[in-house]
Amino acid sequence: MSQLHVGCLYEIFEYLNDDRSTLHSCILVNRLWCEVSVKIFWRNGCDYSVSNFNTLVSCLPNESKEILSKNGITILTKTTKFPTFNYASFCKVLSINHVRCKVEELLKNEQTISPQILEDNTNIVVQEICKMFMNQISSLEKLILIRTPTFIHYPETKDCLKNLSELHCYSNISSKTFYQLSQICQNISLLDISQKSPFISDGLADLVSVQKNLKHFILTQYFNDTISSLIKRLPNTLIKLNLRDFNFISLLFITEFSNLQELELSFEYKEDFIDFDKLSYASFPQLQILKFQYLRPNNEALVRFLENNGKNLKELYVGVALGYNNSNNSLNSAISKFCTNIRKFSGGFKNNELELIFKSCKYLKSIEIFCGDYLLNEKEALDEVVNYSHKNVTEIILHYYYSHIQTAELLPNELESFIVRWASSVPSVPQRSLSFVIVTNDYCGWGLTNEENMKIIKKYYDLGVIKDFKIRDYDYYDEFD
Repeated sequence: MSQLHVGCLYEIFEYLNDDRSTLHSCILVNRLWCEVSVKIFWRNGCDYSVSNFNTLVSCLPNESKEILSKNGITILTKTTKFPTFNYASFCKVLSINHVRCKVEELLKNEQTISPQILEDNTNIVVQEICKMFMNQISSLEKLILIRTPTFIHYPETKDCLKNLSELHCYSNISSKTFYQLSQICQNISLLDISQKSPFISDGLADLVSVQKNLKHFILTQYFNDTISSLIKRLPNTLIKLNLRDFNFISLLFITEFSNLQELELSFEYKEDFIDFDKLSYASFPQLQILKFQYLRPNNEALVRFLENNGKNLKELYVGVALGYNNSNNSLNSAISKFCTNIRKFSGGFKNNELELIFKSCKYLKSIEIFCGDYLLNEKEALDEVVNYSHKNVTEIILHYYYSHIQTAELLPNELESFIVRWASSVPSVPQRSLSFVIVTNDYCGWGLTNEENMKIIKKYYDLGVIKDFKIRDYDYYDEFD
């Protein structure tokens, strides 16, 4: 088969990355399909199951197997046949914590041993598997670290990590490790740092300062004043900045990054928006995504920020107001005036506030509506969507605000009435289709997904009116493994 044929197959199978069942079926078609599919199937180490790690153990070199045997670790596969592929070489995404968890589970399944022996044996197996990864992976793309790794000292590590593009790590990993990483990895494009303790390794700032192509920086910060030295080292090449759980740090440093295309401020307390009033005067001419995941700044400052930066926005997530009785009128007016090019919008609304958004934002495709308490309930929100939305809107997301307990109130007949009205609400579109998403949490929102409502959704899914339906748990952000 030509190399072009292989390349085409690989691109096609890329779309099956999240459909493990179908991807596994492709493995069974023929040898070519198997060779291409298995590379994708084994690419993301975060998806490896316990059985995958059992296979990896069988791939270990004889030297490593002898080490396991000498330590009484009996998880070697029963067959003497070497695996068909060198599976470790296909890995492009590696989470050391995931390796540890699955190896520990594998050991527990094999025999009953004391906690101390389990920990010791886990360390040995993880070390040998990581040694194999460093030796077999030609170029790792993404690495996730929550503790100091042992493989950093292996000779093969330099070649394995030299082209690393994503690093997700805790800030208290040893300075020596960060220093060694700074000698190897200088072209990281995404750096995700979570500060889990007041201690920050000195080597972390060095790692940041040597980056030549850093585009995306994510910082989850829980302890004040200890992160400023790191922030000062950030290069002006950044185009994406995500700040989460900030504590008492001025936001004015953001003005240094005039090329930002994406800015996310995910704060739980209004005190975290230090100096946002001053930041609101800054101009970010390339900004396309602005996101406030939890709370948002006061309306006056946010309106001013949108006046300066709203014209190029494609996605806007305004979160919720700092106070329950805050008026959204000035903010909605600002959005309708300054943010007319947005495709995705997320926010909370009171009665008759959605009309202005739909009227002005003609390119809007997806709208996420926070429901409950002083905001619109489900029925009110869906009524306003049907009454005021235009033909470009194809996705509706109902989001139950995480901190307020309530029971979903949308009755089956109300849900069906909405779907029927939606399908015929735009005369120029014979049957208007809908992507419908419900975001729930432990306290509320589950009532909307009761058996009767699910029957109605399935009915209109089968009829093609609902083209996609999802139920998502509320997720502040994706904490790395």
